[in-house]
Amino acid sequence: MFHECDYCFCLNPKGCQQKLDMAKTNGFPASFYGEPGVLGMLANGISAFLVLLQNFNTARTGISPVGVENILAGVHLILIGGICQLVAGLLSFRKYDHLSGTAFIGYAALWGSYGATRIYYGVATGAVTTTMQAQHDTMNNMSTNLTSNLSLLNTTSVLPSLESAAISGLVPYILLSFLLAFCSATVNYIMPFVFGAITLTLIFEAAALVANSWALVVAGILELLILIFAIYGSAALLVKGLTQRLALKGFGTPLFNVLLLGTPNSASAQSIGQEKKKNTKYAEPMALGSFCDTVSSFIFAFYCFGYVTSFALGVAWVSIISAAQLFATYYAHLRQDCYHTTKFGLHATYWLIKAWEEFVASVLIEDANDVSSGREAMVGDWFFVAAALVLCVGSLNTDCLELSHNLLFLLLTISSVPQIPLQGYYVFFGVACSLFTAASLYGTFSRLINTIAEKSLIPVGPQLVSTDQLKRILSCGRSDRRDPGESPQNDQIADALFYISNGVAALSALHAKSTSTNSSFLHLTVPWVLISGAVIQGYVSQVQVRGGRRFGSVIPFFYVVVWATWTWFRFAGVLIQLSPMEAPGFTAGAIAFLVINGFLMLIASYRNLVLLFLTTIMEVVLVCFLLSTLQKLPYELEIAMLAIFSIICIYGALASLVNCIFTQRILPMGQALLKDQKKQEEKPQSPCPVAESRLTSGLLRITKLLDEGGVCGIPTDTVYALAASCKNPQAIEKIYNIKDRPAEKPICICISSVEQLSAAKPPFSPLLWEFMKNVYPGGISCIVSKGDWLYRLGVGAAYDRVGTKDSIMIRVPDHTVTAHLCNLTGPLAITSANPSGEPDSTHHSMVLSRLGHKIQGVLCDGDSKEVVASTVVNCLKIDEDSRATSEQFPHLIVILTVKG
Repeated sequence: MFHECDYCFCLNPKGCQQKLDMAKTNGFPASFYGEPGVLGMLANGISAFLVLLQNFNTARTGISPVGVENILAGVHLILIGGICQLVAGLLSFRKYDHLSGTAFIGYAALWGSYGATRIYYGVATGAVTTTMQAQHDTMNNMSTNLTSNLSLLNTTSVLPSLESAAISGLVPYILLSFLLAFCSATVNYIMPFVFGAITLTLIFEAAALVANSWALVVAGILELLILIFAIYGSAALLVKGLTQRLALKGFGTPLFNVLLLGTPNSASAQSIGQEKKKNTKYAEPMALGSFCDTVSSFIFAFYCFGYVTSFALGVAWVSIISAAQLFATYYAHLRQDCYHTTKFGLHATYWLIKAWEEFVASVLIEDANDVSSGREAMVGDWFFVAAALVLCVGSLNTDCLELSHNLLFLLLTISSVPQIPLQGYYVFFGVACSLFTAASLYGTFSRLINTIAEKSLIPVGPQLVSTDQLKRILSCGRSDRRDPGESPQNDQIADALFYISNGVAALSALHAKSTSTNSSFLHLTVPWVLISGAVIQGYVSQVQVRGGRRFGSVIPFFYVVVWATWTWFRFAGVLIQLSPMEAPGFTAGAIAFLVINGFLMLIASYRNLVLLFLTTIMEVVLVCFLLSTLQKLPYELEIAMLAIFSIICIYGALASLVNCIFTQRILPMGQALLKDQKKQEEKPQSPCPVAESRLTSGLLRITKLLDEGGVCGIPTDTVYALAASCKNPQAIEKIYNIKDRPAEKPICICISSVEQLSAAKPPFSPLLWEFMKNVYPGGISCIVSKGDWLYRLGVGAAYDRVGTKDSIMIRVPDHTVTAHLCNLTGPLAITSANPSGEPDSTHHSMVLSRLGHKIQGVLCDGDSKEVVASTVVNCLKIDEDSRATSEQFPHLIVILTVKG
């Protein structure tokens, strides 16, 4: 389970059944087309080669690249190392590959940031060259010469600041790259060399910024090693995919067993209350989210302690890594994990806003007194304090590490409250960033190792409050009550982030009349309102297009336009001194906003009272905006409405988060004011026959349907599956049409017990029999060779319709209902009960809603015991040699250890 999957070549085999289920067709694996490791390693290798060329040239000639040369290098690094590797990381997350997904997206942010640094250098050195040329051409003019010297002085002074900022960005990546190299050693022994060479390269690249050419030479040599390792690793993956064999060494065997890192703690493994509810088709993004927090907080710590004097380059590094953190949010959303969707979305919002605020303060304003006077009137950071408290409440039933991380984030938000005197502000903020960096770094390591091992090997602490206790506390002893027609499933995943983004924007926009002309305040407020209200909320609207069934993307998308317009007219417009002739256009827009928001109030009245109150207060806020375009704004009314709007957002975020975590209405959102009477009168009818698994009559009914050639949804020990009797080959063909499943993906068979298999007398080796007896029944799928024994097993006429030409995958579920059903029907051909390419079904209602109109019945058994498909083990090589021993297959020992 902890070795690289021999069947689909991903770096983590668990969850592979959805993507492969299948062996080869005519010797060519379908999974070859989806291997992102090749793209990721080549992107690293080519990016290193680009930097290598510049380093060797600089070391040879003693002349650093300037101007266009640096700009072009930066663009290529962003395109190849950034975007191409980002694609590899996104594909790795879809292949349930925790390590590669985290590493490739992390390194994509690194190369993108390094490319931005090269562009900055190119622009700065190009300006210096232009100034020097102007100085030479005007040497005879003394006054012009003096001006040129001053310009040259100002431009060259930027370069040391850029070097310091680049070092502050490289150092956290050095630490994280070392962790990735260490973690990858538990998977194979190619990745550790690639990631280890990157770690050393970053060390000498940082040294080259302050040292002479020797560091460039060493960095260049290491970059050459990265290229060699990346080419070899990519070739090994390609050859392995083509030949289905380990023709080139490096994949399939780890440097050391991940279980050596610690003793599994079963109590800790069960401590996370939300863990069992997440869809696990996608890799876990927790390590990536902590990775991004480490980089952002480290850069800010360097800046706060005075090592970096300007945030001109730091804003690029933080913005890029925050964008990577939004991808962690996105995959948490795909995993139906509302807690981490909210957490990483909040963190990304915070880092983006603080980065651009410091950019404005250090580059556009510069004067410390002006910055201090502008910040004193800002109150938006207090919403982050409240939102951090919401996260702490939501993590009370998780492990100590998660709660500690949230408490440190709370400290971080308190330390950046703008009302703190300037002389203590940066010291307090820097200390908080340092503590948060340490916690995030440990979180990255522990989450990555524990997700690779799928056990709690690195200590994360016990659960402080049980899930039931937290429910009782939050609900004040009330029982779970659900609104009629309200589904507690996946439709609220991004709602908390929607409320948070609006709350930050509203509280940030709040200001008194006396500050409406303070240019420093206006400059500093622009990123607060624009990023939270427009940028992040635009992201939320896209997320809700995919998964939101409450109000979709209509309301967040409209509020994106509202806050963007608000920022332009109320803040940026004052700074650029908009002409009074342009005010009527904003007046007309405000009237349009009022009309549209009126329709949104009607939509909200069909949802819940919190959303209705939010849209109603927004209507009054828009009235204030209209009055401001007419120069008749009552500031007191606007302040009151924006404050009430923010309070509603805090409660909405808390209630949405808690209710979604527990899939129950723990905190009331209020019943819909208007209800669709027609829907209430109509009793929903099942699209196909359903049967209860706890009733014998239910099992007999499904058995009859299967025997008659039907396809039915059944529970297993992992996720729900579509089943067809092997007595009816035509029913197996129906499964392909029902799922829109590619023909090259074979279907496995399910039997009731190992004894049923041994009765068919398959010619398996003693080691394979020993292995099967240890792992069955359980969530393991074994790929074995086909033979006449399948006829004795009862496969019969379905022989050619299950498995591939030469092999077949066997399941013996650890599920009483499924085993009894197999005893009644004989072997069943099964595959996951979901449309091809979509998430697994973890409840019988999901099977009914997605495939009920295509199948003949569903055996209802409630929630799945697990939410991850079976682990695939290729046993073909084990069975080739009857004298095989366990020492020849060490990965079997690992699986047996975990099983035990």
